[in-house]
Amino acid sequence: MNNLAFSKKNYILLAIGMVIIIAGLILMSGSGSTEEAFNPDIFSVRRIKVAPAVCFAGFIFIIYGIMAKPTKK
Repeated sequence: MNNLAFSKKNYILLAIGMVIIIAGLILMSGSGSTEEAFNPDIFSVRRIKVAPAVCFAGFIFIIYGIMAKPTKK
């Protein structure tokens, strides 16, 4: 009956990867600049370096979750 391509472990790893990606996207968010006022926060280290690295780590984690071999009982 258990002919699924993924096991419970794979789904947990995929969910963790999605949470990491969402955290990276939240780190990227914030207010932007308008025509009247320039906001220098758009060039902060958090938005330019940390958030993309977190998103990339989440994508790598998802790839690992897909590639991980399901455990046989």
